[in-house]
Amino acid sequence: MMNIRLVAACAFAMTFVGHAIDAQDLSRYRTFELGANVATVSALTGVGASEATMVHRRPVLLQTLEWRPSRWISGTSAESTDPVDRVVFSFCDDRLFMIVVDYGQDRTEGMTTADMIDAISTAYGPGVASTRRPARIQSQIESESGSPVARWGDAKRSVVLYRTSSYRESYRLIVTDTSLADRARKGATEALRLDDQEAPRREVARQKKERDDARAAADKARSANKGLFKP
Repeated sequence: MMNIRLVAACAFAMTFVGHAIDAQDLSRYRTFELGANVATVSALTGVGASEATMVHRRPVLLQTLEWRPSRWISGTSAESTDPVDRVVFSFCDDRLFMIVVDYGQDRTEGMTTADMIDAISTAYGPGVASTRRPARIQSQIESESGSPVARWGDAKRSVVLYRTSSYRESYRLIVTDTSLADRARKGATEALRLDDQEAPRREVARQKKERDDARAAADKARSANKGLFKP
């Protein structure tokens, strides 16, 4: 079992290092750089920019883009060894502020938390073990990500490894531009406040449109049926 874990950890580390641009560069995950726009991330992943989901439009534009790496090596029938199952990119006013990386359970099976920390440390340097969350307000994604087990960071960026399941362990890595993330959280809070404030007006407008549409449909039917009706 120890040999299997060692091989898995080495393979994971080599995959991570192979994609890392610069060791201990907390502004990146593989070739993705915090602050990049939707078009840049779209080009790197092959996922169309039009597939980005708009979360809020104002007071700041919040979008997400999801990418699932191919399970096959391009141009071959060989299965990929990439441990990444899914990546979600979050943007604030067209600037990437958060990268959420979910690793496939089948590609990390048998690896311990220490194995994961060692592998990720090859890209970000020595991590700090963590059993509690920081004092700052957490985003919904962070709150739902399970237990933080290691952290890397500086004044501007944060990299946190989470263990997301206690039954069959799986892992998530979140790379964040803390300043942009704070702006995004405040923007999302304000967007919800504006939505609640404007809800009555939107409901009145919706009901009026329904009445107008029903009246127009009735007038159209009346005009058609009146000309064809024979007693």
